[in-house]
Amino acid sequence: MKNFALMGAAGYIAPRHLKAIKDTNNNLIAALDKFDSVGVMDSYFPNADFFVEFERFDRHIEKLRRNKNINLDYVSICTPNYLHDSHIRMALRSGANAICEKPIVLNPWNIDALEAIEKESAARINTILQLRLHESIIALKNKVAVEKRDGKYDIDLTYITSRGKWYDISWKGDESKSGGIATNIGVHFYDMLSWVFGNVQENIVHLREKNKASGYLEFENARVRWFLSIDENDLPAHIKQKGQRTYRSIDISGEELEFSKGFTELHTDSYKKIILGKGFGLQEVRTSIEIVHEIRNAELVDTGEKHRFIK
Repeated sequence: MKNFALMGAAGYIAPRHLKAIKDTNNNLIAALDKFDSVGVMDSYFPNADFFVEFERFDRHIEKLRRNKNINLDYVSICTPNYLHDSHIRMALRSGANAICEKPIVLNPWNIDALEAIEKESAARINTILQLRLHESIIALKNKVAVEKRDGKYDIDLTYITSRGKWYDISWKGDESKSGGIATNIGVHFYDMLSWVFGNVQENIVHLREKNKASGYLEFENARVRWFLSIDENDLPAHIKQKGQRTYRSIDISGEELEFSKGFTELHTDSYKKIILGKGFGLQEVRTSIEIVHEIRNAELVDTGEKHRFIK
């Protein structure tokens, strides 16, 4: 049984990590969040110590190690994006492996710095890339690997996940903290696309606003027109008529990729691999961080292949 700590226990994604720790028969000894609405912990680890101040949480971990010989094996990080880098460093200083939600960092040079720290440590930095464990995505990758095609796959990626007024007030609405729309809601798609279709050859941005972005990515084996939005006005009419607030579509050369199901156990599957030493590390995540960083900083252009939603 491994000892875990969890940072960001009140966050949206934290329950998946709590479940993964529980399902892999491990123990949560401490949790942290500046917000104290963490009753969900009662369903998993009611006896875990909880802190609302980082300094007390950090001190508690240190006291457990020095005074009670209780060592921390893993720190799971579900905090806001801009804090990931610092909290990964804290985990390694504590002698623990890090398990960090995506995006693991906001900039490519943050990865370089973490690599240097990881080399000096006996611990390892892992990230959650659950789409790489999804059966439909694995099947697609295998299909691309064996299929002989004349030319590249043509892909339209559309992801609209409506958000209310709270979004702009939260850290997610601050680009310096979240990385902007493409980073906050798109990074896992870019990772999946590069994993399946190969190295990036071109990255063009056509639209970049606070609540939506669109562009064109070309990989070794695919040409991708993408559109991301949190604006409910962008939802297709048939989705609005159903009263739904989210629309996700990946059209690959005329065929829709179905992967709306099969997500419930992917965090647990990720934890199983990490504990076996087979998790996704810094090198696996580098390409997606480079993609979103370039999208965030690229000059907008009006030429090239555009997604149908902005034509």
